[in-house]
Amino acid sequence: MNKNEKFVITINRELGSGGRTVGRILAEKLGVPFYDKALIHALEEKYNLTSEEIERLKGRSNNWWTDFERVVSLGHGMCLDTQSSDVDTVTTSVLFKAEKEILEGIAQAESCVIAGRLAFFVLKAHPNHLSIFIHAPMKNRLERVMRKKNISEKEAAKLIEKVDNMRKEYVKRFAQTSRYDSRNYDLVINMDGKTEEEVAQHILNFIG
Repeated sequence: MNKNEKFVITINRELGSGGRTVGRILAEKLGVPFYDKALIHALEEKYNLTSEEIERLKGRSNNWWTDFERVVSLGHGMCLDTQSSDVDTVTTSVLFKAEKEILEGIAQAESCVIAGRLAFFVLKAHPNHLSIFIHAPMKNRLERVMRKKNISEKEAAKLIEKVDNMRKEYVKRFAQTSRYDSRNYDLVINMDGKTEEEVAQHILNFIG
């Protein structure tokens, strides 16, 4: 990746690994925008859904709505039929298309760092793209989620399992690959024993 030209860095990460924080720090060091929940917020505005509902829809394996004509494309204001108030009328396919168009538009417009959102797959053909996967031992993940969410270890374990499964199914369905396949990434980092600042600096050193 050449940081002197328009670039995009995508970070796929496990819940509780600290990967999102690494992405934010890295973007700050590079002086470029960082995108993560901003993408979800854009979808929320278009579909009038909560982040939790979007994540739930993404994890579904069945396509339970086929009337795509009721959904306007992103470029034309992408919205639901105003007569439909049922959130289950939004398909995972529609959400993926929306995310894909948002991601491609961002990467075309500016250099940036993007965490999650299947960006590693959507932007794999970008001419100046660095793809990173960040993971951590379960003990570290549990401790971080417990601290961040102020929940018990049992609750944290349940949440991690739920999110892992949803993300696994989403990647498998739309990218036809495993999010854990190292061949999808230029750099794979284990957070064990490392701080987010150290990992961000490691990535900068890798870029050169």
